[in-house]
Amino acid sequence: MLIEGKWTADWHPVQATDEKGGFVRQTSSFRHWVTPDGAPGMTGDGGFQAEAGRYHLYVALICPWASRTLIARKLKGLEATISVSVVEPWLLDEGWHFGDYPGADRDTLNQTEWLHQLYTRADPRFTGRATVPVLWDKQTRTIVNNESADIVRMLNSGFGELARADIDLYPQHLRDEIDHLNAEIYPKLNNGVYRAGFATTQLSYEEAVNDVFAMLDKLENHLAKRSFLCGEPLTEADIRLFVTLIRFDAAYHGLFKCNRRKLAEYPHLDRYLRQMLAVPGIRETVNIDHIKQGYYSIKALNPNGIVPQGPDLSAYGF
Repeated sequence: MLIEGKWTADWHPVQATDEKGGFVRQTSSFRHWVTPDGAPGMTGDGGFQAEAGRYHLYVALICPWASRTLIARKLKGLEATISVSVVEPWLLDEGWHFGDYPGADRDTLNQTEWLHQLYTRADPRFTGRATVPVLWDKQTRTIVNNESADIVRMLNSGFGELARADIDLYPQHLRDEIDHLNAEIYPKLNNGVYRAGFATTQLSYEEAVNDVFAMLDKLENHLAKRSFLCGEPLTEADIRLFVTLIRFDAAYHGLFKCNRRKLAEYPHLDRYLRQMLAVPGIRETVNIDHIKQGYYSIKALNPNGIVPQGPDLSAYGF
């Protein structure tokens, strides 16, 4: 991590632990908002007005949080408005790296080699972890936001007429239901797989993996008669669920020891995953090679760096 702007020690996935040895995730640090008129958003300072070509998104295709923002950008038709750079999939000793691996980019915008260098450009005395996604302002040369949940919502409503108006990922009449779903799915499943994979005690692992499969069982029943989580239409809750499900059999089942069942063994979740992949634009945000290369590069979990050949994901078109 960075301490007072200086890179310190090698990258390690366990950011902090609770009293039971459970994985605790770092809180995002930059929380400004892009708004149609540049007024302050829900948090942070104002001055970040929606403009075509002004903002840039830094992402990792391995990362579910970053992939949320890529999907929102696609669905809202903001590809020409917001440019993107993709880091290489491996989690190296200095974290995320820009380079020439297929599907990754050099940082031609800021000419940095490591993602953490963007953080110190935004704040020379930054202390914390350099995470993706990063929404960067080319005009003021700083980080607007590095919290994926915020970025998804500002892509949905913060870019005004620059974005598609016919798709609303957070419609007013469904907000209570979406918020309830997010609040339940995030700790038990989205972050639950990480709590299982990075647990440092048997107790914390078992609590996490029980949460994961209890949530999958509940979602299997919930989706038995629904196209999407809120019925219709597709919302941000579906984006947040999808990015975990698409990684489940490829990474979480094996590497994170969430191996009680595969996702393919849940008929309704399996159908739901195929349906999400059929939504125009979503499949383009998924790179199974990056996902497997990235997760299996985590030395704390896979010290020899061997990437398994399986699983067979041809049923999903990969």
